[in-house]
Amino acid sequence: MLALLAHLLLLAALTWGVKWQRESQDAVVDAELWSSVPQQAAPKEVAPPPPPPQPEPKVQPKPEPPQPTEAEIALEKQKKAAETKRREEELARKKEAEHRKEEAEKKRREEAKLAQEKQRKEDADRKKREERDAQQREKLRQETLAKLQGMAGATGAPSSTGNAQRSSGPSANWGARVNARVKPNIAFRDEVAGNPETVVAVRLAPDGTIVSRRIVKPSGHPAWDDAVLRALDKTEVLPRDIDGRVPPGGDLVFRPKD
Repeated sequence: MLALLAHLLLLAALTWGVKWQRESQDAVVDAELWSSVPQQAAPKEVAPPPPPPQPEPKVQPKPEPPQPTEAEIALEKQKKAAETKRREEELARKKEAEHRKEEAEKKRREEAKLAQEKQRKEDADRKKREERDAQQREKLRQETLAKLQGMAGATGAPSSTGNAQRSSGPSANWGARVNARVKPNIAFRDEVAGNPETVVAVRLAPDGTIVSRRIVKPSGHPAWDDAVLRALDKTEVLPRDIDGRVPPGGDLVFRPKD
């Protein structure tokens, strides 16, 4: 029991000694702080002064552009002249190209026209050749047919172009034979302008006797027309044709100067 009490007293002594030592150190430190850093009161708050007015900016005059030198002016003129020349040359090239294009189109049209004309000429020549060949073939056919008919007893003239064994009308030579027989019987001595024509239609008997006659186309000179009719009446009989036959009739043409 005594030992326990002794221990308690020793512990209390030790605790008090440590506490005293700590308090003494704190007192010393506080003394040093109060002596080295003095404390002063804060100053009174004062409003800051207003800022000074800003000066207005001065307007600086624009500097005048520098004047070009004579060399620069001459160079600018050269540039403008070169540009003008380039434009003129370009315009001339365009005009030349358009001219060549127009000339080519004109040449093409002319060539097309010449080709058309050549084609038309060739067509016309071919048509003429075909017509000539057809005429030659027809002529050859007629000649062959005439030979065959002559061999079979045809009565047409050598120049006849018909294909019948006998002609149904007078031949071309019959009119000349009639004029040769009738003209000596025409009594007409008047002078007439030109060579008027009188056409007389006649009907004939198988032996050539004139059965009737009448003027189908007067000449405009009654004296001449009457002289022709009197000559036919005087002639009475007309000659036979080259084939020995007498045509049944036909139109006879008389002119005073034939």
